[in-house]
Amino acid sequence: MQTVNIQEQIGFGNPTPKRKLEQCATNPAASMMSSTAFSDAAPAPKKLSIKGFKVKPKVSESFVSDSLSLLEAAVRSIRRQSGHRLSLEELYKACEHLCLHGSASKVYSMLHSTCKDNTEALMARVRSLPTSTPNVEFLEALNNEWLQFCRSQIMIRSIFLYLDRTYVIQTQGVKSIWDMGLDVFRLAFLENDAMLDDSNSFKTRVVDALLSVIECERTGQQTPTYLLKSLISMFLELGTYLTAFETRFLGVTESFYVSEGARWIADMGEGSLNGLAVGTYLAHAEKRIDEEKMRCGMTGYLSLATRKSLVAIVERILIETHIESLLRKGFDDLIQNDRVEDLTRMYTLFSRAPNGLVNIRKYFGDYIAKVGLSIVNDVNRDPTMILDLIAFKKRMENLTNTAFASSKEFMQVIRESFEKFINKRHNKPAELIAKHVDSLMKTGKGITETETEEVLDQCLALFRFIHGKDVFEAFYKKDLAKRLLLGKSSSVDSEKSMLSKLKIECGAAFTSKLENMFKDIETSKDFVTSFRESPRLMTQLGSVEVYVNFLTAGMWPTYPPAPLTIPAELERLQTVYKDFYMSKHNGRRITWQNQLGHCVLKASFKKATKELSVSLFQSAVLLLFNEKSNLSYSEILAATNMEPKELERTLQSLACGKLRVLTKEPKGRDVHSTDTFLFNHAFENPLFRIKINSIQMKETVEENKETTEKVFADRQYQVDAAIVRIMKARKKLSHTLLIAELFEQLKFPIKAPDLKKRIESLIDREYLERESGESAAYVYLA
Repeated sequence: MQTVNIQEQIGFGNPTPKRKLEQCATNPAASMMSSTAFSDAAPAPKKLSIKGFKVKPKVSESFVSDSLSLLEAAVRSIRRQSGHRLSLEELYKACEHLCLHGSASKVYSMLHSTCKDNTEALMARVRSLPTSTPNVEFLEALNNEWLQFCRSQIMIRSIFLYLDRTYVIQTQGVKSIWDMGLDVFRLAFLENDAMLDDSNSFKTRVVDALLSVIECERTGQQTPTYLLKSLISMFLELGTYLTAFETRFLGVTESFYVSEGARWIADMGEGSLNGLAVGTYLAHAEKRIDEEKMRCGMTGYLSLATRKSLVAIVERILIETHIESLLRKGFDDLIQNDRVEDLTRMYTLFSRAPNGLVNIRKYFGDYIAKVGLSIVNDVNRDPTMILDLIAFKKRMENLTNTAFASSKEFMQVIRESFEKFINKRHNKPAELIAKHVDSLMKTGKGITETETEEVLDQCLALFRFIHGKDVFEAFYKKDLAKRLLLGKSSSVDSEKSMLSKLKIECGAAFTSKLENMFKDIETSKDFVTSFRESPRLMTQLGSVEVYVNFLTAGMWPTYPPAPLTIPAELERLQTVYKDFYMSKHNGRRITWQNQLGHCVLKASFKKATKELSVSLFQSAVLLLFNEKSNLSYSEILAATNMEPKELERTLQSLACGKLRVLTKEPKGRDVHSTDTFLFNHAFENPLFRIKINSIQMKETVEENKETTEKVFADRQYQVDAAIVRIMKARKKLSHTLLIAELFEQLKFPIKAPDLKKRIESLIDREYLERESGESAAYVYLA
């Protein structure tokens, strides 16, 4: 890089000689040569000095006033949208020169005064419009003046940009040209501060017109939204949006929706079957909320800051205020008709209101309790009660998953409601659950194991709500015994699966006896296998196959004695098995349960020989006809020694059912003591093995009561423990309070007289005593 030093001294009044500059410009080669020739001796650099004019330039005396007049005329022309003889550049220079010569404050004052005059004239033109002018026309006029003001203010700012960037920035308390223009427009628009709340002011007239146009838009009329957007942006630019417009707008909005909501609710009428009307109202409310959000969005005309307050008002007026009315008028109908879309919308809208979901959960729980109680208390629906409850519970859960966003709180409401209504009818639901499981476990139902497991889980879900679980245990135990002994269980795996579910649910103590029943069946199988391995014993049996189940007393249901004179052939087989068992288990006592036995008999008819699968009672009757072809009722009764009622059911199943291996004279569906029975040699059936079912006697009220009494007998230990626990803590307690506390603590239904019996028992055993002089109070004995 080559360094070039300035050789000549340059200054104002002493310029570089022209000839020398021309030589350098016209002969660059010479310059290069000179530089090259003297490169060995570098000359000393010279200093550059700049000197001012010796005489300061002066401006004419009329320069400031002329320039101000020129600029003022230009500003007025711009406001009037008329032309001007000078260009924008010349006007800019004029402003710059005035600022450079110390007249910036005069320029600013002139500009402020001119803008004020023009703006007041502008507003006067709009104010002069008669009050009868249509709102849209009035707002159009104001909007045109506002837009013209903005365009002219932008042009004015560009002309006075030098002033804006020097004097305004350097001087404290002086507003920018744009802000000064808005300030002037604001004062002209508001007239003066004292009239801010004056109902006759121009500002109030503008706001009224805007609110009227917005209401027209809300009612579906065609409105110029661009006009609303422009004028509301004017309020924002002027800084009066919040005080002059938003407060009144929100108040008018609230009044509008109060009136609309009340009208819609009144049109629904009274009653609880207005689900369709409630759904329509919710859809309308949702639409209104979305519309108000759009008004505050990017495509709307309101400020985004208004959105929160505006939506809150609509939700409060249309939703929160009418929550109770909407639920009362249509919630049950919506649930009943599975109006999932409307319920989903209700859940979404009510979730935004305080306690909205709390109210829905209350009505949801009341609906479940009401419908469930109608199922449980209807005696005619007992045969299908469990299926109906399972279907109802599944429906409510599906509804919660789809309409209520799988809310855990709503699932809890379902559980609490089911527990509330299912225990209103003591013991019966528990009994019917056990019977439903029994029917499911029996063979021939035509469902897969997977389907069986699913239904078992559903039954177990209902079982969880039952307080009297011991009632379920009693009936389940009785039915399980029949399935195991009669071989009617469809799947051992399903039986054990249900047992494991009950064990998880209620503990090992609940299922211990049930597990021992399965052990007895397995032990019996091993015993029969051991018996059949002995050739001597099998020879004693002959051609008859015998299978015996040995049951542990106390683990199985208690069966009432059923007297029966066993036929000699069967009695001999019983003796063989009994002797073998006693040889293995000396000292035990065996009781034969005749009502649980069954046989397969070979019967010869005219056309074919059949095998008849019958109960032990039926077999005892049929074997009598080997010796005699016709027998009277009294003869059969004497030969079998059966109870009359049991004999009547047995004869009815053989002679009056669909499979009549006996005939009766006289004919009829009922059995009487004067009837005579004959063996039906003409019996026909396409099957080789025919099962003849016994006539099942329906459970009477007395038998049901007896079962309940047995369950209470098992509960007495829990009752005793609860009484002692309460009295030990309280030391002294009246009879009424003790009974009340027992009802609270005991989880199963129980009658007050039964509790009194247990109290008397504890007094006899000296756990308690009556207080002297007050027989209705008890004292705990330590």
